[in-house]
Amino acid sequence: MSTKLYVGGIPYTTTEQALRDAFGKAGNVTSASIIIDRMTGRSKGFGFVEMASEAEADAAINMWNGMDFEGRKLTVNIARPLEPRAPRGDMRRPM
Repeated sequence: MSTKLYVGGIPYTTTEQALRDAFGKAGNVTSASIIIDRMTGRSKGFGFVEMASEAEADAAINMWNGMDFEGRKLTVNIARPLEPRAPRGDMRRPM
């Protein structure tokens, strides 16, 4: 098991500190990050939290998965490794 968790359903106004504080109730948080859209600078509504141990990661999943957080239902599970994707091509060039 890993200690890095995927967190989906994060309210768009939530800060990384608020996410860190919430998951801190389940154990020691090593890092917390919310993914930001490069074009708009706004939250994409998901992020990652890394816990200090596997037991704390499991406790965080049990505590937060399916629970309401600031008005939205969170999805919390073990983060999967990023899979390689095909190149997207140059979106700026007209076809």
